[in-house]
Amino acid sequence: MNARMAWRVGMAVLFAGGATVALAQSPAPAPASAAAAQNAPAPSAPVFKKEQIDQFMAPIALYPDALLSQILMASTYPANVAEAATWSKANPKATGDAAVKQVANQPWDPSVQSLVAFPEVLAQMGAHPDWVRNVGDAFLAQPDDVMTAVQRLRAQAQKAGNLKSTEQQKVIVQQSTPQTTIIEIQPTNPEVVYVPSYNPTVVYGSWAYPAYPPPYYPPPPGYYHPVATGLAAGLAFGTGIAVANSLWGGCDWGHNDVHIDVNRYNNINVNNHISGNGNVNWNHNPANRQGTPYRGAATQQRFNQGVGGAQQRQAFRGQPSGLDANRQRAMQSFDRTTNGGAAASARRPGENFSGSRNPAGGAGAGNRGDFANRAGGGIQHQAGAPQARANAFSGVRSPGNSAAQREQGQRSMQSLGQRGGAAAGRQINRPVPARAGGGGFHRR
Repeated sequence: MNARMAWRVGMAVLFAGGATVALAQSPAPAPASAAAAQNAPAPSAPVFKKEQIDQFMAPIALYPDALLSQILMASTYPANVAEAATWSKANPKATGDAAVKQVANQPWDPSVQSLVAFPEVLAQMGAHPDWVRNVGDAFLAQPDDVMTAVQRLRAQAQKAGNLKSTEQQKVIVQQSTPQTTIIEIQPTNPEVVYVPSYNPTVVYGSWAYPAYPPPYYPPPPGYYHPVATGLAAGLAFGTGIAVANSLWGGCDWGHNDVHIDVNRYNNINVNNHISGNGNVNWNHNPANRQGTPYRGAATQQRFNQGVGGAQQRQAFRGQPSGLDANRQRAMQSFDRTTNGGAAASARRPGENFSGSRNPAGGAGAGNRGDFANRAGGGIQHQAGAPQARANAFSGVRSPGNSAAQREQGQRSMQSLGQRGGAAAGRQINRPVPARAGGGGFHRR
C-alpha cells in the first residue's frame, strides 16, 4: 500500500507540474487599455515650432488688432497677395477705402483686396513672399499657437517699455483669467489707422531664440517714417490712413481666432456680401488659394485632400469631376500608335481627312501632329511634326503615299469611264472632291 500510494502521489505531482509549466508558457492577455493605446494613431507633429512662429509673427505682432487679423487672413492666399502688391505698386496714390473700391472686381480674396488700403503693408508683403506664405501656413495649421505667439511678443515689448498708448494707438490690457493677460491694440481714432514700423531685435528686448532671430523689414523705399514718437527705442509711425470700412476684421483672443464685422465688410465689399449680423467667424476659402500647395498633412486633408494646382481650380469652378477622364478616353481612342502606316492601309483607297484645322490657329502645329491640307484635295505633311507620335492622322504622313492612293483611285475611275462612254469620260476629268469636316480631334 505504501508503494502504491507513493506512485499515485508521484503521478499527481507530475501532472500538476506539467500543468503549471503549460500555464506558465501561455502569454497573458494584454490589458484592453494597453492594446487600445498601441493601436491608436500617433498625434501629428506640429508643422512649425514655437520658435519659428515667434520669428514669423515678430514683424506684425504690434500692428493694430484689425489690421493684424486681415493680414493673417490674406497671408493664406500668397498668390493673391503677390498680384495685389503688383497692382498697388502701379497705383501708388491709391489708399484707404477708395483703393479697395478700385479693386472690387479683381479675382482676389476680400482680405487681400482690403490691404490695398495700406500700400506700405502690401509693399512689405510683396517684397517677402516666403515670409507671407510661412505666416499663412502657420495660421492655417496652428492658429492657437499663432495667436498665443502674438500675445507673448506683445507682453515682451510692453515689459521692455516699447509698447504703450500714444496719439496713434491705444494699448488695452485685460486680465481674462488669473493666469492669462490679453493685450489689445486699437487705433486712437477708429477711422484713422497708423501702421507702426519697428526693429524686432530692439523693440522686444532680449530675444529668447538666437537660432531663430526675428526678421527686420524697414519701411520700403518711398515710405518715410519720422523718428519714433514718444518711444525711446521704439515704434515709428508714418502717415495715418483714413479708413471707414476697409478694416472689418478683428481678433477673438478668447478663442484664438479672427472674425469679421459683417456691417463694415458689406459696406466696402458691395460685390461680395455675406449674411449675418455683428461678428461672424472667418473661414479660409481654398478656391482663392490658386493652386499654392498646403503645408502639413492635416491642412492638406482639411482643405483639399492633397489635391492642388489646376485640378483644384477646376473643381472650384464647377467643372464635373469626370471631365478629364472622359477627355482622356477620347484622346486615347484617337491617339493610336501605328507601325509604318498600318492605319492607312486599313482605309479605303483614296480616302483622306481634308478639312481639318489646327485648333491653335497654326501656332505650335509641329507639336499637334499632321493636319490635312485642302489644296489639291490631298494631305500634306506638316513640317516639324514629331515622327514618333501618332494620332487620328496616322498613316497619311507621306505625300508619296497619298499621291499613289490618288493615282490608284483615278485609274479605277478612268477604267469605269472608258466602259461607260463619253459621259463617264467627262466625269473622269473632274477632280476628286475632298471630304469636308475630316475626322480630326481638336484638343483643348
